[in-house]
Amino acid sequence: MNILVTGSAGFIGFHTIQGLLKEGVYVTGVDNLNDYYDVNLKKARLDYLEQFTHEQECASKYKFIQMDISDTQAVTTLFNNNKFDVVINLAAQAGVRYSITNPHAYVEANLVGFVNILEGCRIQSINHLIYASSSSVYGMNTNIPFSVDDAVDYPVSLYAATKKSNELLAHTYSHLYRIPVTGLRFFTVYGPWGRPDMAYYSFTEKIIRGEPIDIYNNGKMQRDFTYIDDIVEAILKIKNVPPPETEMVGTSLKTPYAVYNIGNNSPIKLEQFVGAIENALGKQAIKNYLPMQLGDVPITYADVSPLKERFGFSPNTKIDVGIKKFVDWYISYKKN
Repeated sequence: MNILVTGSAGFIGFHTIQGLLKEGVYVTGVDNLNDYYDVNLKKARLDYLEQFTHEQECASKYKFIQMDISDTQAVTTLFNNNKFDVVINLAAQAGVRYSITNPHAYVEANLVGFVNILEGCRIQSINHLIYASSSSVYGMNTNIPFSVDDAVDYPVSLYAATKKSNELLAHTYSHLYRIPVTGLRFFTVYGPWGRPDMAYYSFTEKIIRGEPIDIYNNGKMQRDFTYIDDIVEAILKIKNVPPPETEMVGTSLKTPYAVYNIGNNSPIKLEQFVGAIENALGKQAIKNYLPMQLGDVPITYADVSPLKERFGFSPNTKIDVGIKKFVDWYISYKKN
């Protein structure tokens, strides 16, 4: 099996490639190494992957190509020069708050780039396209927990709007060209090698330095934190099971398309989350309580029953366990 992973130097892509290589498949990773956050971390992930392939004796099964998926010609050439069985699209401009001040970056990466990937899949008649969506598509949804059958028509950030657009584009391509497509709505992914723009990363950094951390919505926030290993396990299980022709809810359309929530099904209060970091560090945080930020939501909570029914799996890593692994990695990484 030959698999394309976009966003391969990113947090989820980096871990996903390791899981794929352990299974013995061939992997092509692409990433543009943009500077949204520390490029050195992305390069360190790539260096680690290179070392990993030698340790696993699978260097011949992995190659990395630096390219931007919003470059139409580059993506066309990529698909013309390779025959992929499965495409896992994890490339995206991430970040809710950054989207408010940098909208064009999201249009290029999340819309133009995604259409380029869809076109490549169409031309090559890919066996299965898996793409990353986000819990942010639920916006201010008041139905708890969030179900994939809930309406997601009212995003509250541009980032969320682009992810909702991805779902619409993916469904259209799946319907028109019979491409089996699975969308994954990730819920607040965390763990070793994570993104510095995420709260758990900056909290850890600031607590170590003795600097105050900002607690938004005066601490009245809950997130369905999902450990990276659970995310990877879900991707690995799903990749070999393309969705069958399924009647879309409320329509007569039968399309090989599916969407799943990938979350821990257990929202954690922000105070409890900070407490897990404090316990792992053995140090108390200095807390600065602030109002809700623009584009943010008070709670995320994943209904994962369709995932469990279909694949017999649901994320289950406890927050104390996951945070301890992250903190241990962070301390080790910063020492090197």
